[in-house]
Amino acid sequence: MMRRRHSRVQRGIALLEVMIALVILGIGLLGAIGMQARAYSVLSDAGLRAEATLACEKLVGTISTDAANVANYALAEGATPNSTIGPWARETGAAIPGAVISVVVTPQTRRSQVDISIRWTRKAGSAQLREQLTAYIGS
Repeated sequence: MMRRRHSRVQRGIALLEVMIALVILGIGLLGAIGMQARAYSVLSDAGLRAEATLACEKLVGTISTDAANVANYALAEGATPNSTIGPWARETGAAIPGAVISVVVTPQTRRSQVDISIRWTRKAGSAQLREQLTAYIGS
């Protein structure tokens, strides 16, 4: 019967392999957690952007049904909304926390250009997001 001799260099190699595998696994798990956090952040931004788009479209629909009074829907950024646009502005502010809204109505020949802008910051220190919509309302 022949016995194999293990040299001193080979002792502990399995332990070293396990330790390296654990380090690689740890780095991979940290990367996956980071990607999950980033995905959640992007999903939150997309949700607020969708809310802003829906709010803009809703206001355009409301103005279209009241085209004779389109000038009453103007709202300067940071100004207190009048009774015509007030309910929409409050609803939008509730759906998008910290929303800053402006509606610019520019009369033109046989129609009015309505520029709606909603901007917000999702969290402190992050970039400001903005949704803009331009519509033409016939009178």
